[in-house]
Amino acid sequence: MFGSLKTFFSKLVEDASLRNPSENKDCQRATAALLVRVATVATVDGEMSEARRGKLHAVLKSRFRLDDLNTDQLVNDGVAANRRAIDLYHFTRQLSDVLDDEGRRRIVRMMWEIIYVDGGVNEFEDNIIWRTADLLGVSSRQRIELRQGIAPDSATLAPVSFADAVKPTGR
Repeated sequence: MFGSLKTFFSKLVEDASLRNPSENKDCQRATAALLVRVATVATVDGEMSEARRGKLHAVLKSRFRLDDLNTDQLVNDGVAANRRAIDLYHFTRQLSDVLDDEGRRRIVRMMWEIIYVDGGVNEFEDNIIWRTADLLGVSSRQRIELRQGIAPDSATLAPVSFADAVKPTGR
């Protein structure tokens, strides 16, 4: 009887941590790794600008309610996880398992925030956000709406083509 009661409470605590992804360390690390990936995708040396590093720090600190020391550690963990990763799937799978629709859209919004801190968006950055959003189940329409909400000036937005609004087949 006590064994089943212990299992019940253990499961209850586990379910609560999944409902609150801000306390889930794997979710935090996966988010940080995706944000590091988008912050460095267009650089030759894999280093991010000071502006992006500052924005990354601010976004993670705010989203997960961390202090500076824990945020620095999370950024370092994200950098290390990103370097080890061969694709986006591992991170997006972890996040999809614990986040609801709004949580997944929030990840895409954070990615746009990181990109736009330097101004415009290049094709590599746009592509990685498109692929990540697709893997997270965020529709093209939602991704574009999030981009428009973050873009400092709508004139900096590249025109949206029909191909951008249609989900490709064979994935």
